Amino acid sequence: MLALFLKGLIIGFAIAAPVGPVGVLCIQRSLHNGFKVGLMTGLGAALADGTYGLIAGFGLTAISSLLVAQQFWIRVIGGAFLLYLGIKILLTPPRNKSTNEKPDRSPWHACATTYFLTLTNPMTILSFTAIFAGLGLGSAGTDYTHAILLVIGITLGSAIWWLLLSGGVSYILHKRISQSFMRIINWISGGIILFFGLFALLVLI
Repeated sequence: MLALFLKGLIIGFAIAAPVGPVGVLCIQRSLHNGFKVGLMTGLGAALADGTYGLIAGFGLTAISSLLVAQQFWIRVIGGAFLLYLGIKILLTPPRNKSTNEKPDRSPWHACATTYFLTLTNPMTILSFTAIFAGLGLGSAGTDYTHAILLVIGITLGSAIWWLLLSGGVSYILHKRISQSFMRIINWISGGIILFFGLFALLVLI
């Protein structure tokens, strides 16, 4: 059982590590608002991975089939949300750290937005279904104790990556970046997220 949990940790870390829109968002928020908001941004994605892992691990084929069947509209919503986030970041002025100005969003808001954003990629469910099938889980005869262990491992593995990313960025760079350079980072981050949003919508045409 320990081996299964460790496999989950590795899978979760590997799924989270590639830099996509959520990674860019986590970096930008860690630089702009500090560690807590950056970490909660990443944890939203980790919880979404855990949600999809539960669906796959418990063999909830009706839910997974519905998500895949409606993937066009789910991706439209996700792409539009990325466009909104990109524009918002582009227009966000850098915080004045010297005045101890409060973050412009709460940690829970940061978590909720990336949870929603990660859920708008329904093809993730197919990845988890393949992983669970390869490990002999996710079928009618699933040992749910093993499935839960694997899902916990995946969620924690993903969370570890976000902890390392947000912690490294915020504690090493957050206090050292000037307002003018933060403005440039906001432009770059917003532009990248806009690109991901446009790409997500264009591939549906």
